[in-house]
Amino acid sequence: MGCRGEERRRAGGGAGGLLGRSRRPGMGSPGGCSSPSARGSLQLAVAVGEVVGRGWPPPASPPSLTPPSPHTPVVLSPQHLLLFLLFVGPFNCFASYSRATELFYSLNEGLPAGVLIGSLARDLRLPTTGGQRPAAPQPPLSFTIASRGLGGQYVHLDNRSGELHTSALEIDREALCIESGGSTVPGEADTVSLTSSSSSPDSCLLLLDVLVLPQEYFRLVKVKIAIRDVNDNAPRFPVPHIRLSVPENAPVNTRLAIEHPALDPDVGTNGVQTYRLRDNYGVFTLDVEENESGERTPYLIVMGALDRETREEYVTVIIAEDGGTPPLVGSATLTIGISDINDNCPQFSDSQLNITLYGNSSLGTHVATVHAVDLDLGSNAQITYSYSQKVPQPSRDLFHLDESTGVITLSSKVDGNTPRLHRLIILGNGPGCIPAVITVLVTIIKVMMRPPEVVPRFIANEVEGVVYLKELEPINTPIAFFTIKDPDEKYKVSCYLDGDGPFRLSPYKPYNNEYLLETTKPLDYETQQLYEISVVAWNSEGFNANKVIKIQVLDDNDNSPVFSQQLIELSIEENNVPNAFLTKLHATDADSGERGEVSYFLGPDAPSYFSLDKTTGVLTVATQLDREEKEKYRYTVKAVDSGFPPRESIATVTITVLDKNDNSPRFINKDFSFFVPENFPGFGEIGVISVTDADAGQNGWVALSVLNGSDIFVIDTGKGVLRAKVSLDREQQSSYVLWIEAVDGGDPALSSTAKITILLLDINDNPPLVLFPQSNMSYLLVLPSTLPGSPITEVYAVDKDTGMNAVIAYSIIGRRGPRPESFRIDPKTGNITLEESLMQNDYGLYRLLVKVSDHGYPEPLHSTVMVNLFVNDTVSNESYIESLLRKEPDINIEEKQPQISVEPTHKKMESASCMPTLVALSIISLSSITLVTGMGIYICLRKGKKHHRADENLEVQIPLNGRINLHMLEKKPVEISNI
Repeated sequence: MGCRGEERRRAGGGAGGLLGRSRRPGMGSPGGCSSPSARGSLQLAVAVGEVVGRGWPPPASPPSLTPPSPHTPVVLSPQHLLLFLLFVGPFNCFASYSRATELFYSLNEGLPAGVLIGSLARDLRLPTTGGQRPAAPQPPLSFTIASRGLGGQYVHLDNRSGELHTSALEIDREALCIESGGSTVPGEADTVSLTSSSSSPDSCLLLLDVLVLPQEYFRLVKVKIAIRDVNDNAPRFPVPHIRLSVPENAPVNTRLAIEHPALDPDVGTNGVQTYRLRDNYGVFTLDVEENESGERTPYLIVMGALDRETREEYVTVIIAEDGGTPPLVGSATLTIGISDINDNCPQFSDSQLNITLYGNSSLGTHVATVHAVDLDLGSNAQITYSYSQKVPQPSRDLFHLDESTGVITLSSKVDGNTPRLHRLIILGNGPGCIPAVITVLVTIIKVMMRPPEVVPRFIANEVEGVVYLKELEPINTPIAFFTIKDPDEKYKVSCYLDGDGPFRLSPYKPYNNEYLLETTKPLDYETQQLYEISVVAWNSEGFNANKVIKIQVLDDNDNSPVFSQQLIELSIEENNVPNAFLTKLHATDADSGERGEVSYFLGPDAPSYFSLDKTTGVLTVATQLDREEKEKYRYTVKAVDSGFPPRESIATVTITVLDKNDNSPRFINKDFSFFVPENFPGFGEIGVISVTDADAGQNGWVALSVLNGSDIFVIDTGKGVLRAKVSLDREQQSSYVLWIEAVDGGDPALSSTAKITILLLDINDNPPLVLFPQSNMSYLLVLPSTLPGSPITEVYAVDKDTGMNAVIAYSIIGRRGPRPESFRIDPKTGNITLEESLMQNDYGLYRLLVKVSDHGYPEPLHSTVMVNLFVNDTVSNESYIESLLRKEPDINIEEKQPQISVEPTHKKMESASCMPTLVALSIISLSSITLVTGMGIYICLRKGKKHHRADENLEVQIPLNGRINLHMLEKKPVEISNI
């Protein structure tokens, strides 16, 4: 047996109260290990310790120590005893330490109190009180936890049996080990450990030190209890909304790590195993990578081409699932934004513009505007305009090009030397792009006469030739005055408005050459935002001038958000995961800017456990829904814009909770009791078993079946009616206990059971059965000297029914004999007694027809029996008596019903004071005469028929004197017909 190098102090007990102490190698036997001689010394030291502790002689010797001879007493002096203890003490300590051991158990977390973990006595193979009786008395084993740390709170150790059970404090593996950092809990050294050398890396251990006493079996047991994980936690994302950005030029198979993976306190296969997307839009998928420490990180993989200009955002739900049975899931909203790259360049809608310019145009005259479009965003869509290097400098000087707006204006005066044709090649420049090219051909027409002039005076707000008007402005809103002038003042000038739009140009009276531009109907930003019109002046010589006016309509918050559906009908299965996705609401607002920005809100009638994302419109439910608690939800949602004042619209959301088979059939009672009269007809209705199932549809269909006793009982599944296939007899079996199973129609099906107790009520279907006398032909000799009030015999009957149906009454309904009224029967006990003294002329055969009746309801049942009494001094002629018995009895039946009543135990005597003396003298005289006569007859008959009597065999022979104990006779049932 090996030894340990470190010293540990052990608690000791048992014989002599010795304390075990470990030794370092080299301090005991050679090599630091115990030898057989050391173990022998240990055993001897224990024995001597018992001597010291209990006195001499010792009550019992250790099994390994040879007991002293009964003829040679053992005597140790105190000096020798002290030396002996000093010599063997180190070996005793060393041997006790060498008996330390380890036990390893495992159990699931979350078990209730009282679950058996293991038996230390059995696993250590320690002797118990069971089995063979030991040669000498053994002290009882004792088990004690050495230190009350954290481990001792979760277990209960039986100090006597050594059985280790779970305590009332439930073990939560995640709270016990994972939250403690996977090591020992501070302040509770050696009580909780996440790993050990003998277990898997994700083990969670409870460590206990258990002392086994008394000293004969002393050891320190290291108990390790591995806590196995169960799948009691669902994956949970640390944030409810995860955003991920993917460049639109990301190639196929691009992998992007999702920075917020789901967390699951469970370990192993009960932890997070897989991820999936509810909608991958055909361009995304998920992959999971596991690092060296076992952590699983989801990766988003691009499976198709992306184009921000086509779609700039994808919203889906990422679902994490663990590997438990059944698996648990968690979810979060995943928004995948497509970031823009400069993959589009500016483009002109036309390749060439042809412009005609009069030579007398004034400086700053608008010549043309070029406009290119870039589908990118932000800085990628910034466009600047410039002249090509091919444009000559004179043309550059004559026409100014605004590099930001693309507006071309006349910047120099046109004279006779100015070329009449100018080719302006203009470039639309974007970052990192080849410039787009457009050519503007400007033809200058020389004018010999000066054209009319159009002078505007703006009433509405105007900036750089652009007039800004709010929508919903009233009709006839003035925009500008225009004054028409003829420089030569000799031509007639007319003026008109060129262009489409709700505008009107009319002369302003009473002034000449003054025109007012005004609106003809309210403007609508959502219909058209920009108008371009021209005020044209035309003289009689064909010369004209025009003034181009741009009218920009300003948006007003005149539109409410509009839901795509006014009634949003949704459905979700009950027992959903928390924060489950329901739908994404969508509302549009025709207004622009912040006036068209829509926010979403739940109505005041919405339950608190529904959530609506203000920005995205994603509707979720935070808790599990239970269809049995509520099947329909109906509430409103609002879409509110950001205008001032804000405008809103309302839609209605209806949610139908779909049923799952999560409810077992439920009996109205766990125990049903039915009372049924016996002889109940076959397939009669015994009772109705009421059972319900809170589920709906097929999940709520319930089928009933009889688990035991189906050979006798059957149950109607549709109505729950319990029936018996056969008639039931209480005398054969008085009660039945059935188990009824209810199974619903779900998949998988759920079931429950109920106990049915059927108690049979007795009915009066058994007449009394006469057990004594056994035959109508039996008889009894009654001596004439029998005193009045003496019991003669009894009628004994039983009834198989119960209650009042089994209460029996006895009555004599027919009599025959010399003086038949001399006998009376007790209606309750059936005892027949002699009522009056028998005289000389009362000798002979008496036949009493006894009716035995029960008190059954509604109709009592009865039987009859014939009681034959032969009054005589002796049975002198038995054949004669038998011939009398064989004759057909002719007995008048009395119509008196038997009644049970309390009767006095002695008859009441009523007579005059002289009657007792007279009766006594009469009896003495009559008795003397009867005795002499009877003796003479008896002697004669005895001599004549002595030899014949020996051959006759009467049916019943009863002693002629003394009281007859009828209960000592064998009582057998006989069939006696009813009257």
